Amino acid sequence: MEKKHISFFDAIAANKRNSILLVLLMSAIFAAAIFAFSILLDVNPIITSIIGFFALLFYAFVTYFAGDRIILALSGAKEAKKEDYPFLYNVVEGLALASYIPMPKLYIIQDRAPNAFATGRDPNHASVAVTTGLLDIMNREELEGVIAHEISHIGNYDIRFMMLAVVFVGAIGLLANVGARTFFWTGGGHRNRRDGGGGLAIIALVFLILAPVFAMLVRLAISRQREYLADATAAKLTRYPEGLASALEKISVAGMPTKNATDTTASLYISNPFPKKMSFLAATHPPIKERVKRLRSM
Repeated sequence: MEKKHISFFDAIAANKRNSILLVLLMSAIFAAAIFAFSILLDVNPIITSIIGFFALLFYAFVTYFAGDRIILALSGAKEAKKEDYPFLYNVVEGLALASYIPMPKLYIIQDRAPNAFATGRDPNHASVAVTTGLLDIMNREELEGVIAHEISHIGNYDIRFMMLAVVFVGAIGLLANVGARTFFWTGGGHRNRRDGGGGLAIIALVFLILAPVFAMLVRLAISRQREYLADATAAKLTRYPEGLASALEKISVAGMPTKNATDTTASLYISNPFPKKMSFLAATHPPIKERVKRLRSM
């Protein structure tokens, strides 16, 4: 059977569709979590919806304008000066120019684990952070492949959508945590049972507990597809897929966890920062073997 090839432009179209799906699914889960919260605490769903909407709006505002700075601070990233890292600066500058985007700010993370990520709200407010471990083991072609991958995330606006995903997952998780704790602390279960709504309250409680998992699964599915697209865009940008393929193999062989990475920031990195964490929620990236196979088939 003849192998079917998907064009770069088809991948971009699929990426846009998945971005819309992300927003719709996350919005639906958030709305359902608000409704479950209302049932659980026996309050007017209209009131909780209004409060939830404004809370989400505030959270989104803070994340949109300050999220990248928070992520960089949590990651222990320090701004890289051109005179200290001229080689890295030149690679990033050249690839940004080739991608028709402004030069992103550069950051260094003191960590032996080879990894990198991009963050920001748009190409005009973007940053790229790399670990010292990455700089230590990559040759020029491999480093160009990694940086091209991160530049592609910026140019494809992946950084904006992943920040949006962080907002929704964080808001849903916070809602579930507050709802469940308040329910038990205030004896909400007894009140609902007394009023004959115990069964509905239990269903609402179970959904509220599972809502963050549903939201995370949606986020991870979109994140993995965006990694494939960034790999393809990087290969198109450098005209040398082998550079990124070789870099990914080196990262895989190193197999070291990235120290300051968290479950929230894991999907931002070029490779899973928790390679030994055995959990389906740790699957923030496609298998490296599959990514390398796709790159070498280009």
